[in-house]
Amino acid sequence: MEAQKYAFKMKSSTTTTLKDDSLCLSKNLVPYTLQFLLPIALLPIVLLCIYFYPLFLTKSQTNELHYGTISSPPPPPYPVNNKIKAENNSCDYFNGKWIHDKSGPLYNGTTCGTIKEGQNCMTNGRPDSNYLYYRWKPNECNLPRFEPNTFLQLSKNKHIAFIGDSLARNQFESLLCMLSTVSKPKPVHHKGSHWWHFASHNATISDYWSPFLVQGDERSKSGPSFNTMHLDRVNERWLKDMDGMDLIFLSFGNWFNVPSIYYENGLVLGCLNCSSFGLNYTDIGFYVPLRKALRTSLNAIVERKRAKGKEISVIVRTFSPTHFDGDWDKAGTCSKTEPYGNGEKKVGEMESEIRRIQIEEVESAKAKANEFGGIRFEVLDVTELALLRPDGHPGAYMNPFPFANGVSEHVQNDCVHWCLPGPIDTWNEIFLEMMKWDWKGQPRSEE
Repeated sequence: MEAQKYAFKMKSSTTTTLKDDSLCLSKNLVPYTLQFLLPIALLPIVLLCIYFYPLFLTKSQTNELHYGTISSPPPPPYPVNNKIKAENNSCDYFNGKWIHDKSGPLYNGTTCGTIKEGQNCMTNGRPDSNYLYYRWKPNECNLPRFEPNTFLQLSKNKHIAFIGDSLARNQFESLLCMLSTVSKPKPVHHKGSHWWHFASHNATISDYWSPFLVQGDERSKSGPSFNTMHLDRVNERWLKDMDGMDLIFLSFGNWFNVPSIYYENGLVLGCLNCSSFGLNYTDIGFYVPLRKALRTSLNAIVERKRAKGKEISVIVRTFSPTHFDGDWDKAGTCSKTEPYGNGEKKVGEMESEIRRIQIEEVESAKAKANEFGGIRFEVLDVTELALLRPDGHPGAYMNPFPFANGVSEHVQNDCVHWCLPGPIDTWNEIFLEMMKWDWKGQPRSEE
């Protein structure tokens, strides 16, 4: 808040010449009287200025006044249309539109051998290819085409770990395909995760399956029909390897919107949609558990950094909307073949709230990390740009040639994950732009 400037102008008064000698004494006393009374008259104004002093400070000065070194002020709310910029970068990459691009992707379903079958849409017989010829155009700048060599140079001697759900794996495989156009990686056996090593740059990229980030068990056909989560315990699958990670990419959210039981301190905290299983627990929804799971994970990273002292970057991907025409478990489909235009589709209430929680928790963790430095927290905000691409999912082509024997009554569709190649490649283009900046806000060297 800019300080207001007040100008006080004093008016000079004209006195009439007094001929009465009896007034001379009074005339001589006036200056002395004013000298005594003026400070008393100005005292209320001085007190008011002192009282309202904080109002005239800048925002950063006010924070320092109230929080000392700005240790941990409460995080602000983040509406869906808020501009979240990559840290230390002048471009807002997350608000824009999809435009035609005839150059197409860097790879395809035959040149990249690490694509999961369910996302290899063209190889599975998808007849249209128009979805491959769009690129994301931010409103304020241009998003450069992905440069595999640049990414590998910035990853030299480092370990980048994708941690989370199947969308983390989806983005991980997209990145592998893009990097494989210039350097072929080799798989490395590692229990509980997938590691690929680029010997040309001594760079490792890994994927850890941890859909809740915290400890828990997913529902299954052979076991309970609900998830169980321990919201105060980080999943040891990735926690045990954290010391060897240089960049952690957290990707989660979709698994929270299914029936679950939540634990904290070994006791049941509540549940989501558990009454149908005959369980008498309080239904607390999933927003609070999702926030707690993310906070537990980010706090664990901060505490490990505090103990070990190693610099580390952390990126949290915001929620990626699904595009089912109908319910996902009731033969919902996603048959659109073109992106939505700006304003044609709005982010839903649930997606908006998950995104808000994720951004708030990152900001809170960032404030804690500022106490000792060495940790860089950022948000890869894909919610809006993913929302506008209903055409980029495998749909029925999650399976090879689903209509080879005609159109059956019910065909399973995948409207959650993304075709490879496809719109998810854009997430890695933005990821690369984030990697180009170091902790001090300076462009990183590729040496």
